[in-house]
Amino acid sequence: SMSFLSILYILPITTLYRFLPLSISGILAMWFGISVPLTYFGAYFGRKKKQFRCPVHTNQIPRVIPQQTFFTKPLLGMIIGGILTFGCIFIQLFFILNSIWSHQIYFMFGFLFLVFIILLITCSEATVLLCYFHLCAEDYHWWWRAFFTSSFTAVYLFMYAVYYFFTKLQITGIASTILYFGYTMIMVLIFFLFTGNHRITFHQKFYLKLKI
Repeated sequence: SMSFLSILYILPITTLYRFLPLSISGILAMWFGISVPLTYFGAYFGRKKKQFRCPVHTNQIPRVIPQQTFFTKPLLGMIIGGILTFGCIFIQLFFILNSIWSHQIYFMFGFLFLVFIILLITCSEATVLLCYFHLCAEDYHWWWRAFFTSSFTAVYLFMYAVYYFFTKLQITGIASTILYFGYTMIMVLIFFLFTGNHRITFHQKFYLKLKI
């Protein structure tokens, strides 16, 4: 829908009626040919996956968490985890934004794939390390903390996009500003969910090896 609205905004009135049926048919073809089959494939493999079982038994009475130090606070862990992961991509992010908004050609796809692999490794390592420190401090509330530790990178991504808008671009119109920040928020949301979606294999192994 956003691509269709951008086409309506960019195309002149004289050529709009010529490409309008083609645009609608293309969007419908992508929806019914890609999105709908992938939805059913995901539902099929999701039902085939084994149900998650907690490796240890939980008590009905919550355990008292000791007073945490400043270095084990959730906010500090999210800030540090976001900085570590954002440091892997901010250079390539500049070239990607230039290719999108400044009409420059991006051709370093091999290096971009390498940065993508480094991003995955950094997200996993930072999340595992900080969650390990929290578990060693007897703080068992790791579910959302582990998610936000790596997904906090999206906050730095949005801040960099705002900096790029005011320093590198010369956009003055309201419609262009709304279009820029609309696409930016979509990109930030996808990046937020992608970096926060990690496996909990480490926590399963940790609790299996834990002896009380």
